Amino acid sequence: MTRGQKRLWLASIAIAMVFAVAPSANAMHIMEGYLPLGFCVAWGVISLPFLVKGFFSIQKKLQENRKNITILAMSGAFIFVISSLKIPSVTGSCSHMTGTGLGAILFGPSAVGILGMGVLIFQAVLLAHGGLTTLGSNIFSMAIAGPFLSYGIYKLCKNIKINRRICVFLAAAAGDLLTYCVTSFQLAIAYPSPEGVLSSVVKFLGVFAPTQLPLAVVEGFLTVVIMITLENYAQPELRNVGYLD
Repeated sequence: MTRGQKRLWLASIAIAMVFAVAPSANAMHIMEGYLPLGFCVAWGVISLPFLVKGFFSIQKKLQENRKNITILAMSGAFIFVISSLKIPSVTGSCSHMTGTGLGAILFGPSAVGILGMGVLIFQAVLLAHGGLTTLGSNIFSMAIAGPFLSYGIYKLCKNIKINRRICVFLAAAAGDLLTYCVTSFQLAIAYPSPEGVLSSVVKFLGVFAPTQLPLAVVEGFLTVVIMITLENYAQPELRNVGYLD
């Protein structure tokens, strides 16, 4: 980043540190109006530094090679389509895949924050999936926490020489699962049970788990299929983004 970009990113972190404090810790897309206002604001400003960094990350990738926009757009479309497919849960809720592992592997986790934000805004406005007031919380769980884990697992597995396709599968599945772990935590701190926040986390995880565990496996396989297809038909583009040496 340039000096000016670095200052802007540091300023966004400062804003988050000053304002992102949820009132009283006692006190998969989270729907419109479900979280108290203080939590909506807090998760939004916590997500802000990641989004600023993501904007600069995408800008750098496109400056390196304008053709990267093709794979970038495809990653965003994959997130939109796969996360719009809501699957009813036996527990009365619903679950969906996230699709963010693909973008994290190809462009790094910061860029996925911007892709995820765009997807979540479109889904909230056009599909009534999620909401604008809960946008910050949904960005953090799906477009920040999940992608960072996916990226970390992919890099770790690659460094210890695990088969590339197994790396992709583990990264995509783990990112999906972490999204719902973070969502459960977000709901638990907003609505803690009398037994405490940890008890609430366990209860919310129990709501999501029966559907989300198999969906994470499915997402892992789908991401591997997408990568195999790209390796067969878009090798120059994958080299441009650094996926293929």
